[in-house]
Amino acid sequence: MTMTMIENLHSMLERGVDSALLRYSLGNEFLKLGNADAAISHLRQALQFDHEYSAAWKALGKALASSGNHAEAVDVLGHGIEVAERRGDIQAAKEMNVFRSRSLQALEKA
Repeated sequence: MTMTMIENLHSMLERGVDSALLRYSLGNEFLKLGNADAAISHLRQALQFDHEYSAAWKALGKALASSGNHAEAVDVLGHGIEVAERRGDIQAAKEMNVFRSRSLQALEKA
């Protein structure tokens, strides 16, 4: 029997391995499964390890938007864009701008 990615990552946590990349990976896997709440929790922890992790900001913004929390998604993505631009991560900044615009539009319709 093969372990799923999430099971593998959780077993690393249980062995005391914890890092921004591990939490980002868990968050991303939960996001793919549509479990936004679990994704948000892990992505927030990834950012506690590394506040300059552009990909974690982007994934957290996506997770918040998918959970319907567009106001917080706008704030998170705004911060993520600043981080990405400061780090020269132009592609991530562009993607976050698109996600941020979508959340702003959802807020306007609400």
